[in-house]
Amino acid sequence: PFFFSKPADAVVDSGISLPYPPQTENLHYEGELVIAIGVEGTCISEAEALGHIWGYAVGNDLTRRDLQAEAKEMGRPWDMAKGFDRSAVIGPIHAVKAVGHLSQGKIRTVVDGETKQEADLADMIWSVPEVVSILSHNITLRPGDLIMTGTPAGVGPLVAGQTCCVSIDGLGE
Repeated sequence: PFFFSKPADAVVDSGISLPYPPQTENLHYEGELVIAIGVEGTCISEAEALGHIWGYAVGNDLTRRDLQAEAKEMGRPWDMAKGFDRSAVIGPIHAVKAVGHLSQGKIRTVVDGETKQEADLADMIWSVPEVVSILSHNITLRPGDLIMTGTPAGVGPLVAGQTCCVSIDGLGE
C-alpha cells in the first residue's frame, strides 16, 4: 500500500453540510473504514497490530480528483488533492470493546439514494493488521491517529447539493 497524510483540520464530523471545496471541479467520494489507534507503536508486527487499535469508524475520504490527476501527471505529491480543509468526514468512533475487530461486513456509499459503492471488508486488498503493521514501519503510530484504509471500486463525483452517505455493517452511517 501507499500512504498520504491529511492535516488535523481535514477531519470533520459526519452529518454536516460541507461547502464545495475551492480549486476543484471534480470532487469525489471514497467510502472507507477508519482505524483509530489507541496504543503507541513502531515497527508493529501483523500479529500485534490489533492490540494497537482503540476503535473503528466510517469515513469518507473526499478527493479533488482533477488536482490529483494533475499532480500525478507532474510527478508531484497529492497533498492539495487529498489534504484540504474538511476532506476527511469521520463518523463516531466505536471502541473495539463494543464492536470487536472488523474483518468483514458490508461497506456501502450512497449518493442521493443511489448505491455507488458496495463491497465487503473481507475483500479489501490489505487487511487491517497489514495496514497498521506496514504504516508503523514507516512512522510511529500514536493514540488518536486515524488511518483510512482504502476504498472499494466505484468512486465517483459529487456535485454541490448532493447528499453522500457511507455505511459499514456494525458501525452505522
